[in-house]
Amino acid sequence: MVRQKKRQRGDAREAGAPAMDVYQFGCGLLAAGLGLDFANTLNSRLTAQPRELLNNYADLVSWSRQAGILTAREAEHLARQAACRPIEAVSVYERGIALREALYRIFAAVAGGRSPPAVDLETLNAILSDAFAFLRIVATGHGFLWAWSGVEDALDRVLWPIALSVAELLTSSALKAVRECAAPNCGWVFLDTTRNRSRRWCDMKVCGNRAKARRHYKRTKQARADTDHESNRR
Repeated sequence: MVRQKKRQRGDAREAGAPAMDVYQFGCGLLAAGLGLDFANTLNSRLTAQPRELLNNYADLVSWSRQAGILTAREAEHLARQAACRPIEAVSVYERGIALREALYRIFAAVAGGRSPPAVDLETLNAILSDAFAFLRIVATGHGFLWAWSGVEDALDRVLWPIALSVAELLTSSALKAVRECAAPNCGWVFLDTTRNRSRRWCDMKVCGNRAKARRHYKRTKQARADTDHESNRR
């Protein structure tokens, strides 16, 4: 599925480009959780030709800024750091894609009532281990909170909030609301927050409407066939 149009790319596709976002993820940020949204950065996942939305580290930074993980200033800083450390940027990007695929399989398993593959949990736990090394409890005027420490130049910092979000979801009661889109070509996952837990589509405007159009076409075709059959009998 094509969710949003691409902007002009130019040099912004390079790992270190601090330019404006190269892709507007738009309705891709709708699953009610960082981990779920991150798992949905592959369009038409269940088809023979899925469409990759994260093609390099610049895309990973852009998604993170749009998802609220990074501020615009932080995103530009990481882009500059990536330009100076291109090999590391590629490595982090590859870890990001590996994490995304592991998350999809975990959520798909949960939605289908199955146990997730152990290797995918290991991938998640490896990122979590890195994240906890930089988390600190700090005091504020209203109590205490978690905060990152010494992460300004860490290229893989974009992965840590994703992993933490997934860990929170997997250990919460909300886990039972995880669903996979019912469209046969989609594969997006989401949190069903409807009152009767009846949501079937990742986005009613996309997969839902397409399913309605297919059903309408099938009914119309069947009605036409029935009419032709009756006419031939006469």
